[in-house]
Amino acid sequence: MKILHGISLDVQSGESLGLVGPSGSGKSSLLMLMGGLERASSGHVRALGQDLTTMNEDQLARFRRGNMGIVFQSFHLIPTMTALENVATPLELAGHDDAFDRAREELRAVGLEDRGDHYPSQMSGGEQQRVALARASAPRPKILLADEPTGNLDGANGAAIIDLLFGLRDRHGATLVLVTHAPELADRCDRVVHLRDGRIEETSAEAVA
Repeated sequence: MKILHGISLDVQSGESLGLVGPSGSGKSSLLMLMGGLERASSGHVRALGQDLTTMNEDQLARFRRGNMGIVFQSFHLIPTMTALENVATPLELAGHDDAFDRAREELRAVGLEDRGDHYPSQMSGGEQQRVALARASAPRPKILLADEPTGNLDGANGAAIIDLLFGLRDRHGATLVLVTHAPELADRCDRVVHLRDGRIEETSAEAVA
């Protein structure tokens, strides 16, 4: 069964793009294709001048490690690692000698410098999402992808995560693509793409708050 149909979408460097639409419209599937986490049955997905559809799994993993940060709704922190270790892990895998120093810097950026030695089970949902944001931004990716980053949070924590997400984007100059049902999050984007039944229904420019 085809999920997406006739999608043609260009995202400019440094742009913030919101993907919105009803449940089942293909938003998350499109984001996963853009991140090389799913494979397209036809067509091409190009990022930073490279064709992701021609890469094998190892090549895709290396490309993501060097160029992308991904934030999921469900955090996906490693439960047996502290916050500091979670944030340092992608830096260590990339061979950075200063992995833990950079991880501490990112935890400070999300207001969790005093929670570095805590495990995910010892933190609230909002704190866990902050750690996930710090982990995604620590390698200073050129592309930041977020799938419903406020979906599991209450209003106050969701608003804080929105501010942090765009703050990290501005800090590193990354291109931001996010899936959301939250109008207040979509309104912060430079452009919003509306999907329905696997197709782009409309595209609109939004005023950045």
